Amino acid sequence: MSMLVKITLAIALTLSIVLPLFVFALGEKTKGRYKTALSINVLLFFGTMIVSSVMMFHGQAFAAETAAGVSGSVAGMGYIAAALSTGLACIGGGIAVSAAASAALGAISEDSSILGKSLIFVGLAEGVCLYGLIISFMILGKL
Repeated sequence: MSMLVKITLAIALTLSIVLPLFVFALGEKTKGRYKTALSINVLLFFGTMIVSSVMMFHGQAFAAETAAGVSGSVAGMGYIAAALSTGLACIGGGIAVSAAASAALGAISEDSSILGKSLIFVGLAEGVCLYGLIISFMILGKL
């Protein structure tokens, strides 16, 4: 991609985020206008992303790569996989802990004898994060 295309795409992405925000901020702040501004924001942003990805990946495909190019690509995908396994596991664990911990606190405030049972459920929810971290260590060990 040429420098002009990169600058144009950067400006388009910035405008796709900022323009609906300013239009909403300048007018009357109602729920309908908020939904409209948000939908326009999403439409412009993802439209710009689709156009930029088409422009970025156009060209000729080459069948054979060098061994260094393939190993770099495999290592990069391994790092992405490790990051995704840790990140998504922690997001899921955080959602589970938020639900389990709030319910456990409510139950403990009514009956303090169930503290041990409620801590088990919170610990199980936190275990999801640890499993994701272990998987990412296993992936990084293979690289």
